[in-house]
Amino acid sequence: MKKFDTKYFVEFDFTKNQVEKNFENAQKDLQIAIRDNILDVKFNYAYTSLIKAGIALLSHHKVKVRSVPGHHLKIIESLAQLLKDNAITDMGNLMRSKRNIDLYAGGIEVMQKECVEYLSFVEKVVKSVRQAIAKQ
Repeated sequence: MKKFDTKYFVEFDFTKNQVEKNFENAQKDLQIAIRDNILDVKFNYAYTSLIKAGIALLSHHKVKVRSVPGHHLKIIESLAQLLKDNAITDMGNLMRSKRNIDLYAGGIEVMQKECVEYLSFVEKVVKSVRQAIAKQ
């Protein structure tokens, strides 16, 4: 990634092992989301898997995420940019907004249908990240 906002990102020379560990962390959360039957758990783990997949892809590009307000938004935008898929921005931000409502505005109710849609979306993104990391 040639350009990045230094408010949210910093250059860092990750090892191949560190990149793989970051990706494994995303996969672990995805597997929890897939296996668990509680919709709130499925949603939250799917969301964290998406963010962690973004962190893994950024680490592959020698970019470390700074933990500052707004960094999840920037991770989602970077994922979309690096994978050349604008749908990631749309669906990722929908998930991010829902998670923020859950945290800061009294909670949410996750419906089965939307949970299936979110999980399917995150599975595709994680697969795309795996392929992008394996390519280079």
